[in-house]
Amino acid sequence: MPHLDPDIEGAVTRMSKLTRHLSRVREQGVADYGLQKHEFDTLHELAGRGGRATPSELRADLSLAPASVTGRLEALERRGFILRTPSTEDRRRVDVELTEAGRAAWHEALDVVGREERRLLGVLTPDERRRLSGLLRRVLLAVETPAPAHEPGGAGAASAS
Repeated sequence: MPHLDPDIEGAVTRMSKLTRHLSRVREQGVADYGLQKHEFDTLHELAGRGGRATPSELRADLSLAPASVTGRLEALERRGFILRTPSTEDRRRVDVELTEAGRAAWHEALDVVGREERRLLGVLTPDERRRLSGLLRRVLLAVETPAPAHEPGGAGAASAS
């Protein structure tokens, strides 16, 4: 297929394989610590907000419907991973807070993924990792830029992911 750029196809294929591998490691690591993926994702977003958030903030972070985030929070509260308390600022609102048990479960599962990321990227020098991060950042910025009108038959138009 002479119209395909082998560097583009190679990069896309490798990024796809790496993403699938890290997803499998993450799912296994999460399961090893008794969490479901959606529970880990919710704890991760809450931890990323400093351990406190409103349900609407979490809903936006996770791109969920209001009923879905409520169900997740109820399940996490039953497990002792979060506390939901009336807001001190607005009594109609609820604040969600990560408990020590929730932070520990999130952190242990996160360590599994972190160890694998460090193992994989450890084959690169610090300078190479910095360069790779910068290059991927530039590529991802293109995701946020509207694509030009489709040009049939353009180089790299198809992807072998």
